Amino acid sequence: MTALKAELPQELTKQELSSEELNERVAILKRFRELLEQQRAKFREYLKTLELQQDVIASGDMEAMTAYTELEEHIVSNIYTIQKVIDPMEAIYRSACPDAELRLPEMKKELTRIQERVMEQNRKNRELLTFRMTALRQQIASVRNPYTKRSSIYSTTSHSAGIIDITQ
Repeated sequence: MTALKAELPQELTKQELSSEELNERVAILKRFRELLEQQRAKFREYLKTLELQQDVIASGDMEAMTAYTELEEHIVSNIYTIQKVIDPMEAIYRSACPDAELRLPEMKKELTRIQERVMEQNRKNRELLTFRMTALRQQIASVRNPYTKRSSIYSTTSHSAGIIDITQ
C-alpha cells in the first residue's frame, strides 16, 4: 500500500487530504492497476492463442482451427468486458486526482505494445488464412468429376420393368 501511495502525486499526499480521501484514492488506484493487469494477461493469452492458431492454419486442421476461433472469440469478449470496466475506472481515477497524470505509464505502455503485437499476429493469421482459402479453392476447381461425361442409368427412359412380381 505504501508503493501505491508513492504513485499518488506528492502535492496530494500532504496534510490537505484526510486519511479517508487518501485511502479512497489508493483503493481507486489499486483497483485500476488490477484491471490493467487483468487486461494485460488477457492480451497475452490472446497473443499466445493467435500464435498457436497460425500453426493450425498452416497445417490445415479444420477442427482445431474451429476450436481456436471459438477460444479467440471468448478471449476477445473477456477483453472487451474488462475494457468496459477500465474506462470508467480511469475516469474515476482522473476525477479523484485531477492534477495528476496517469501514474501507471509503464503498464499502459506495455499494454499498448502487447496490443500492437496482437494486431500484427492477427494480420499474419488473416493473410495465411486468405492464402490457404485461395489454395483450397484452386484445389477444388481442379478436381475433375469422373461422372460428368457419362449419362446416368437413372436419367434414361429405357424400357425397364414397371411391375415386379414379388409373390413366391
